[in-house]
Amino acid sequence: MYSARDRVDNEEWLAELQTAADRLELDADARSYAVDLFLSSVPESERSKKPAMAASLYAGALIASDGRSQTEVAEAAGVSRLSIQQRWKDVLESAGLEPPSW
Repeated sequence: MYSARDRVDNEEWLAELQTAADRLELDADARSYAVDLFLSSVPESERSKKPAMAASLYAGALIASDGRSQTEVAEAAGVSRLSIQQRWKDVLESAGLEPPSW
């Protein structure tokens, strides 16, 4: 779980997440899940935050049944598809969810 302070400390990344979600035209549920996932597992390193944000966006969209391809999310977030591919399952697992087996 995260605190209100986490939201304030990561305001810049949450704004970037919303911008990417706008580009993807994600619904409110997908955005909400993505924010929760990101804030629940924000990495310490600034360098890792953008890929973590993108992976959270991808996973949030999956949870909300508003899925997009890793490539679409990567383009919208400005990261490589590999960045999402390597992180999205960990994001789900850290939230106590089981990634799909497909």
